[in-house]
Amino acid sequence: MKYSIAVIPGDGVGPVVVEAALKVLGALSKLFSVEIDFKVLEAGDRTKKQSGTALPNLTLNEVRASHACLKGPVGETAREVILPLRQKLDLYANIRPAKSLPNISSAVEGVDLVVIRENTEGLYKGIEEKTSDYSFSVRVITKRCSSRIAKVAYETALQRRRKVTIVHKANVLRSCELFRDSCLEVARGFPQVETEEMYVDNAAYQLVKDPTRFDVIVTTNLFGDILSDEAAGVVGGLGLCPSANIGGQYGIFEPVHGSAPNIDASKANPIATILSAKMMLEWLSKQYRDLNLGEASKILESSVLNLLTKGDALTFDLGGKAAATDMAETLVRSIGGSKKPYHIK
Repeated sequence: MKYSIAVIPGDGVGPVVVEAALKVLGALSKLFSVEIDFKVLEAGDRTKKQSGTALPNLTLNEVRASHACLKGPVGETAREVILPLRQKLDLYANIRPAKSLPNISSAVEGVDLVVIRENTEGLYKGIEEKTSDYSFSVRVITKRCSSRIAKVAYETALQRRRKVTIVHKANVLRSCELFRDSCLEVARGFPQVETEEMYVDNAAYQLVKDPTRFDVIVTTNLFGDILSDEAAGVVGGLGLCPSANIGGQYGIFEPVHGSAPNIDASKANPIATILSAKMMLEWLSKQYRDLNLGEASKILESSVLNLLTKGDALTFDLGGKAAATDMAETLVRSIGGSKKPYHIK
């Protein structure tokens, strides 16, 4: 099968980290004899400056026509790019793992959690107004969206340590009452999974104090955005954390971090984008029952872990001097020397 992958390089460090990920994906496609057609698309600050729109219809249509999308970070126009993509493609599940990695300095060792964030409503619904004297944003929470994100969380927990923490602020916000109640209703269908509730402020505290207590965190849009960045800081930095935006039909994969316009892009850490590509391969493997892609994702992850363990091609944020291209080329060599696993056709 030939896979069509939409590619949005984005702004700032985006083109550099995306190019690194594409080099690694190219090496994997050769190893597994998988044909991949990358379609490079425009979106973001530069695109808006050139064309007047941050997300051209052509880009949206090409993403719809592709099997998946790998996206780099976007700058000041993020609200005009990723929010419409999430809502128009109904990418309701934002999956953000945070895991301790070898040879990485972090606040706490042994962290392995995933934040599962409702991705299409809440305060990011886009119902807003701003004048010189006041502004408001409407927080939309529905039972339908709360229930389906809870189902993703519990199904994920079944594949992990079987614990879900429902994070909300129901003691203050009525909208959080509906979210909590909807999640608890779904929880009754998963008696084999431990369920706990936690107010979001306490969750933020516990992520710093004892992040190892968490397995799967399910929460609303804004809370999930903030807590996942906090979790990234706990395990060593935003440059290490990938994410997936997944719906019933489409998937967009991107690093958690932003475009970082104030740093030398050539020195950017591409690990988060490369691990996002790994999540993309896993998702495609399940969507299209392609064992090749599942094995490719495993080799990609093991190659990243080996690189970090050896520490001979680390970027400056990890204490090294390597450029993003150095890290990518090291991974390509590692993948090129990998033995292709046996698989059932």
